[in-house]
This record gives sequence, structure tokens and C-alpha cells, in this order.
Amino acid sequence: MIELFFVTCLLAQPDRCTDRSLLFEERGGLFGCMLQGQSELARWIETHPSERVREWKCRYAGAGERRA
Repeated sequence: MIELFFVTCLLAQPDRCTDRSLLFEERGGLFGCMLQGQSELARWIETHPSERVREWKCRYAGAGERRA
């Protein structure tokens, strides 16, 4: 599985951030995630208007360490 990993922060409290992720099928691999990632994030933002995406990346699911 490919993971679209992103960090969101509250608009009212920019120092309150949360790690989040969405899973993609292997089809398309990391490149497919990079192509689809922005549109997936745009849909996510539409349903979470009090937050903004600070950063995002595509990676293999479970890779990397989570922030505390």
C-alpha cells in the first residue's frame, strides 16, 4: 500500500498540528500517489475547513516515524 502522509494545522491555532494519512492501492505506485495526492488533499480540505495542510508526501505505508 502507498500512503499519502500529510500534516494539518488548525487555522485558529497554527501551532496545533496533526499527522494524517490516506491509503492508496499499489496501482500507480508512488508516482500515482504524487499525481493524485493534490486532488485528494483538496477534497479533504473541503470537508475540514478549519484546518490547512502544512506539508505532504507519498511513501510506502508504515514507512517513516510518526511525530509525537
